[in-house]
Amino acid sequence: MTMPNYPADVLERAAKIRLIGFDVDGTLTDGRLHYAVGVSDAKSFCVQDGMGITLLRHAGIETALVTARQSPLVAARGSELKINHLHIGERAKLACMQRIAAGMGIGMDEVAFMGDDLPDLATLRAVGLAIVPANAHHWVLPAAHWVTPRNGGEGAARDACDLLLHAQGRVQAILEHGEHP
Repeated sequence: MTMPNYPADVLERAAKIRLIGFDVDGTLTDGRLHYAVGVSDAKSFCVQDGMGITLLRHAGIETALVTARQSPLVAARGSELKINHLHIGERAKLACMQRIAAGMGIGMDEVAFMGDDLPDLATLRAVGLAIVPANAHHWVLPAAHWVTPRNGGEGAARDACDLLLHAQGRVQAILEHGEHP
């Protein structure tokens, strides 16, 4: 089995993570907003990202969706993936992630966050593992501990999930199981 060549410092950070938060637009989606008459919201989600989030849940790693936009589609996707921490219309992303971590009794060094642009910057700077997709805005790149090989909405979140699973020694058991959860 060929595994990506993760930097040692990133693996060390990822091994500690118990909670990962994801921005939605530009991270779980390609960031485009589709407008049409009679349609209030349209988004495309990558099925591989969903599988990665499901694998994290089964591995005992909590997940959160934290987005500033109001979107019934995000609520539906979060519900479908059984994500416990859905925060839609949340502009204070850092405070939100701090509340979730405090509720879990963990420090911010045990929290990862994946975002792609300025509304995510404070959160990226505050967490133990800051992840951005390959097409993140260049202003947030300096805050990232790791940049995924894929773009937002094209499997970048799965890349982040795979990193956590690998760093925490979960991949072999998943592959031996041979089926998805």
